[in-house]
This record gives sequence, C-alpha cells and structure tokens, in this order.
Amino acid sequence: MSLLPKFAQVLVIGGGPAGTTAATLLAQEGFDVVLLEREVFPRYHIGESLLPSSLKVLDLLGVREKVEAYGFQRKPGAHYDWGDEQWDLNFSDLAGNYTHSFQVRRDEFDKLLLDHAKNQGVKVFEGIEVRNLSFDGDRPQSASWSQRTGGSDAGELSFDFLIDASGRSGLMATRYLKNREHHNIFQNVAIWGYWKNTKRLGNGREGAILINSVKDGWLWGIPLHDGTMSVGLVIHKTTFKEKRSTSLENIYLEGIAKSSKIKELLEPGELVSEIQAEQDYSYTADCFAGSGYLLAGDAACFLDPLLSTGVHLATFSGLLAAASLASVLRNEIKEDQAVSFYERNYKQAYLRLMVMVSAFYDQNSKKESYFWQAQQLTTGNYGDGDKLQQMFLNLTSGMEDISDVEDNPDRIFGEVSSRLGEHWTLRHKQFSNTLKEEEHDRMAASNKFFGTFNGLFSLSEEAAVDGLYVVTTPKLGLARVN
Repeated sequence: MSLLPKFAQVLVIGGGPAGTTAATLLAQEGFDVVLLEREVFPRYHIGESLLPSSLKVLDLLGVREKVEAYGFQRKPGAHYDWGDEQWDLNFSDLAGNYTHSFQVRRDEFDKLLLDHAKNQGVKVFEGIEVRNLSFDGDRPQSASWSQRTGGSDAGELSFDFLIDASGRSGLMATRYLKNREHHNIFQNVAIWGYWKNTKRLGNGREGAILINSVKDGWLWGIPLHDGTMSVGLVIHKTTFKEKRSTSLENIYLEGIAKSSKIKELLEPGELVSEIQAEQDYSYTADCFAGSGYLLAGDAACFLDPLLSTGVHLATFSGLLAAASLASVLRNEIKEDQAVSFYERNYKQAYLRLMVMVSAFYDQNSKKESYFWQAQQLTTGNYGDGDKLQQMFLNLTSGMEDISDVEDNPDRIFGEVSSRLGEHWTLRHKQFSNTLKEEEHDRMAASNKFFGTFNGLFSLSEEAAVDGLYVVTTPKLGLARVN
C-alpha cells in the first residue's frame, strides 16, 4: 500500500458513486483529493438499475465512453404493471443525448468509476477504515484511519473539507451528528435474488426494468449483461413479520407466484444465488451539510428502490458537492453560502422524489394521477396528457434535477422540509385507523399543502439563496444569477 499523506484539501470517505463522482470532479479541477474506501473493490452492492441522469454525470467525469463500451445491459426505459394498468416509460422520448441508461452489476460499475478516479488524479486508498474524526468545535478537521486489508498500518490525516460518502453506515450522521431518522411511511423490507435462463420482455423492451405491483407489495425484474436477472420483492415490514414463521425463500417465492408477469419471465429459469434481505433502508439526516463537511449519497439519505433513484441521488449529490467546494476553494463564494446551496438543492431533489414515490404506493391511483403529480413537482406548465407523461418521464429519469441546478437558482423548500415529518406521521395514523378526531383538520390541511406543490420548485430569483446555480464550463463551480 502506498503511504497515506498527512494532509488533503478534501477528504472523501467512501468509494461508491457519490464519493467517486465528487472526488473525480474536484481532482479534475486541480484540487488535492484523498479518497478512503473501507473495502477492496470489486465488492457486491445491490442497486443495479441506472437513470438517464447518470449519463450526464458520466459525461462530466469523462468516463461515459468506458461505460458505454463495457458491455452493460442497455436500458431503454421501464415497463409498469401497476394496479390494473400497464404502461411503458421510454427514455427515447427524452431530449438530448440521454435517451437510454444501463442495468449494471454494481461491483463492476463501481470499480470502473473508482479506477477512473485514480486515473484522474484522486489519491485512492482501498481497505482503509476511518476509525474516528476529530473536530474543532463543530468542524471536522482530521481522520484517524487503520488498514483492514493487507497490513496493519494506522495513522491520521488532516483536511480542509470532508465529503462523507460512507453509504448506509453514515459516519457523520450516525456517529457524530446523530441526526438520521427513518421514514414511518416507507417501512418496507426488500428481498431479492438472481436468476439465470429467464425470459425477457419483448417488443424491443428486452433491457427494460419491469415493475409489477402485487397484493402485498411489488416486485422488480432487472435483466443484466451476464445473462442473469435481478428479481426483488418489496413488502411492508408488518407483512414481513406476519410471514416470518416461514423461510425467507418461501416469502420470496410466494411473492413471485402472485405476479403473473414476473412469474412468466422466470418460468424457464433457475435461482442461482442466496436470497438476501434489507429493511429500514428509507431514511434521511435532518441536515446534509455543515461547517467543513457535506453528506453525499446514501450517507445523507436513501428513499426507496421503486424508481431506481439510488445511483441518481448519489451522482447528483457528488456533482453538487464538487461544484460547491470548488467555488469555495477558489474563494469565489463564502463557505456558508455553498453549504446552504448544497443543502437546499440536494434536499429538494430528495423531497420531490419522495412525494412521487409516496403517490405510487397508493395503488388505487391511476396512471394519469402519477403524471399529474409529476407536473406539480416540476417547473413546466403542461395541460394535455402527452405532455404530462413527458413531465413524469423527466422527473423519474432524474433529468429534472440535473436541469434545475444547471439552469435555475435554488428553489423554495423550507416549508416542505419542516412539514414533511408531520405529514408522514399523520398519513401513517390515517392508514392504520389511529388518527384522532382532533387531528383530522391537520390531516386535511397537510393533504392540501402537499397536493399543491406547483410553484414550490418553480423559478424564483427573489427566493433564491444568493442566486446560485451550478455551471460546468469553462470550469465546474457555482455561478450567480444575473
């Protein structure tokens, strides 16, 4: 192992998509970046389905050509078999050069990004665990580390800024800030495995993800380039506990049996992996940034696998983090302005997708209501069905978030953030028939508020935080609205 330095301008903890995106972009701007990764890549990770927004970030990283040439399964969109309706989401309807995406093996995809980060000047050290952080007041200033693989070295590294991209373990949020909260409304359990020799969707949809609702939850089917298919079942924690007297595999296979679409694809196939499960994966820190640090990717929040937003939020936050810190390190803006910009824009993307996912879990809704919900969460003003479907596509592909930070100033979201916790609590009580009589008026007011999102994310220079937005040329950073 190469000797770790004693100092870095920016320390990035975590070598997943959030960490490699932020580190690579900062290194390309000429800054001194050290990335410490606990594991030695490749390492297994769930979350194989990418959104087209990731291609925009891959372009900025200069790695898209490598990804395109690797041989990952090309993803033309999604097929929804939801409730009593079916429809296709076609990425070919998107504008620009982002009309597809990929289904990836995350161990291979993440290693490709990490290797690219090394080639771009990031000082990457794998098999290194950050044991502790030391602080000057509330500001982290150094990290104590130890070698987990190939030796027993240990030491300390000081830094000017920290990007915590440590994933679900969330070093800052869980150990120091202690500000992570799990969502009551998304208390789901995901159970998954891998199959081979399966069928695939026809009619040119061979690489599309299949999303299929069933009585107790929903399933995903993701075709991969090695001939396998990732198949997962998502059910509520309560349902999982009721079924837990039987084996995990039985719960999984019973869920598949309820889905005519998934069952049909798997009929000629065979299960070739162990069954795995995760729960309590929908959470958020109550703040994403502070003095000297930014939380990126899963270290800040994770929503739900329904719309495949994990890698999108990771790479999106990595882009925001790099742009924000680049301008601070060049003394173009003050640190507190960059922290506020990062916090608001990352939370906006997260909250918007949260509202979209929560609408999906109401399986009594129709396709048009999802499209209408997407319109309320975007900046366009559309009136007919085709345009509503386009706005749904822009939102669920992640392209709306990319467009926001590049073209428009920060959005108003404070009231949404402050009222969201109460909204989920009231909804949970309503669904479980425990809503008290005196809470009905609050529930009605909350429903009205979240039913009128239009305008909260529209362009408003008066409400912008210092009027800042992301620019990528001639250099990456934050610019001011004229």
